[in-house]
Amino acid sequence: MEEYLISVEGRVQGVGFRAFAQREAVGLGLTGFARNAPDGRVEVLVQGEKATLDIFVDRLRIGPRLAAVRNVAIVARTPEAQHGSFEVR
Repeated sequence: MEEYLISVEGRVQGVGFRAFAQREAVGLGLTGFARNAPDGRVEVLVQGEKATLDIFVDRLRIGPRLAAVRNVAIVARTPEAQHGSFEVR
C-alpha cells in the first residue's frame, strides 16, 4: 500500500470538490480523507495501490464540473496509519 498527500489549487472550495474526491476514492476502493485548507486549497490524503492512486490523481486534475483546478502537487509518503474509509473533513 502507498500513500499520497495531495494539494489541489484553484477554484476548489465551495464547488463540491471534497465530495467529488470522496466519490472517486470510494469508487476506486481507496481510503483517506479530503479537507479544505485555510489558504483555499483542498488537501487530500489517500491510500491504496500505486496504479489506482495515479488514476485518482488524474481524476482530481479534472475535478467536478464547477471546479477550476490550477495545480496538483503530490507527495508520496510511507503510510503511518491505515484508514478504513474515505471521509470528508
